[in-house]
Amino acid sequence: MSRNPRLLPWLGPAGQRSYLVTDHGGQSHLSQLADKMEAVQLQAGDILLSHAADILKDENVKPWELRYLSARLYEALRDALRVAESRGNQLREPDDDNVEPDDDPASTDGTST
Repeated sequence: MSRNPRLLPWLGPAGQRSYLVTDHGGQSHLSQLADKMEAVQLQAGDILLSHAADILKDENVKPWELRYLSARLYEALRDALRVAESRGNQLREPDDDNVEPDDDPASTDGTST
């Protein structure tokens, strides 16, 4: 079973954060769906960022266009931060059982023989 619950890239029915705990090593259907959703969110943010660059170059941009752009950029940043948090939480410390012993014990204290 996973040690850290995975923060999912969507909110629950009441707007709360949703988490996934699985024993399928990230290969469950829901985990794969979350991976795809994160990829879509990041790609949408990338496209929006390119569009924002174009709009900000336009000297005749209207205030409502800037408000709309700001709202979409807010959403994209929120999604990207959720993906970053989720992926950061998935990084885990190596288990002591999985660490291979060092061939040179002197290398751990920074000295050599």
